[in-house]
Amino acid sequence: MGSTLYDKIFDAHVVRSLPDGTVLLYVDRHLVNEVTSPQAFESMRMEGRAIWRPLANLAVADHNVPTTDRTRGIEDSTSRTQVIALEDNAAANGIRHFGMNHPQQGILHVVAPEIGSTLPGMTIVCGDSHTSTHGAFGTLAFGVGTSEIEHVLITQTLVTRRSKRMRITVDGVLPVGCTAKDVALAIIGRIGTDGATGHAIEFAGPVVRGLSMEGRMTLCNMSIEAGARAGLIAVDATTLAYCATRAQAPKSEDWERAKSEWAHLYSDHDAVFDSEVHIDVTALSPQVTWGTSPEMVTDVTGCIPDPASTGDHPKRASYANALRYMGLETGTPMTSIELDKIFIGSCTNGRIEDLRAAAEVLASVGGCIAPNIRLALAVPGSTSVKRQAEAEGLHEIFLAAGFEWREAGCSMCLAMNADRLGRGERVASTSNRNFEGRQGAGGRSHLVSPPTAAAAALKGRFADVRALLQERRSHK
Repeated sequence: MGSTLYDKIFDAHVVRSLPDGTVLLYVDRHLVNEVTSPQAFESMRMEGRAIWRPLANLAVADHNVPTTDRTRGIEDSTSRTQVIALEDNAAANGIRHFGMNHPQQGILHVVAPEIGSTLPGMTIVCGDSHTSTHGAFGTLAFGVGTSEIEHVLITQTLVTRRSKRMRITVDGVLPVGCTAKDVALAIIGRIGTDGATGHAIEFAGPVVRGLSMEGRMTLCNMSIEAGARAGLIAVDATTLAYCATRAQAPKSEDWERAKSEWAHLYSDHDAVFDSEVHIDVTALSPQVTWGTSPEMVTDVTGCIPDPASTGDHPKRASYANALRYMGLETGTPMTSIELDKIFIGSCTNGRIEDLRAAAEVLASVGGCIAPNIRLALAVPGSTSVKRQAEAEGLHEIFLAAGFEWREAGCSMCLAMNADRLGRGERVASTSNRNFEGRQGAGGRSHLVSPPTAAAAALKGRFADVRALLQERRSHK
């Protein structure tokens, strides 16, 4: 019987198997942020322990950094303390660090792949659940807790257990107006936020193979919202083409050797999975969440469902509670829901491809954001993405439409910096989570793709981007 991609990577990194079923797993890359690492470093200091492999770590400040004028520093004292602590801890331990004003600063899960810190076959961990993003490269990548961060810093290993394996095969042809984000939301809507609990998901099928690396990262990023431990995609020519140009990728003969090793990073044809899911996206429409969980999702042309329509009694109650929190009613057309703010960015959708897709809608449809939109943010996922977007003139399109063009960072994805929702405010967000208070206390979040967010900004409410583009073409 053949091996799955997950098992190939996992088995190659087992240092020791323990009698209780756990294993000691070697970690190739440890990504360190300012939010979850301070306690680990403090514990190391108190115990007199030292980091083992500084060069296997990369530290980047992203959650707390401001996206406006950084010459004024960070006003919030807690955020400022965490960012300074990361800088100090990195310096004291010889860890490569991209601080707030570094030319390659950005969101860790955007920065690491673009500099080549993420490479196929690796095991990657970080004190952030969306570390799954890196699985797009044929890696085993997942989030860890504070005590595990300390263990990795000191030993470059982790005590863990093998996950079950799930394969999600995406068939059909991805329709115009739909993106990897829509595919991810459709999958979560089908299997639920607990559908992949205890599993590592391998995404497969013609639609997945047809995605760019940016799209694959979006898909793997959202695997956590389905309850998975990790998301993975097999290595292919698209993966290798992306990695070949990265600064930290192997060079010359080392590159040829690496390619040879990475060539087996796929699931064997006779590999057996614990669970199989098949989804055809040929008839997929742009997706919009209506509730307080990514599984509460529908077509942009659809209506809010009746909680009574689900036969799952616990979910029936959660659906009703979500509608109360969101201030919405059963049967309401999604296209009638007016918005207050727009957010394009995050580790899910802050890459150059995402900004291009949103800018294309703004430029094609024309006009400015609707009068009821109080704030529209376009936030690059990294400073490198920002420079590239500006070189392509994308920032001018956003600014002309009434968006604010910001510095790189997590921004409004979560309420840990100055970019947040006020109580009762409603946002179309390209982020990954929409639970109560995620983007600000009392804020109401709807998850969408970048093109759908751009369309919503122009209309002031949710709109079918396909219809907008068709309408514009018919007027020409």
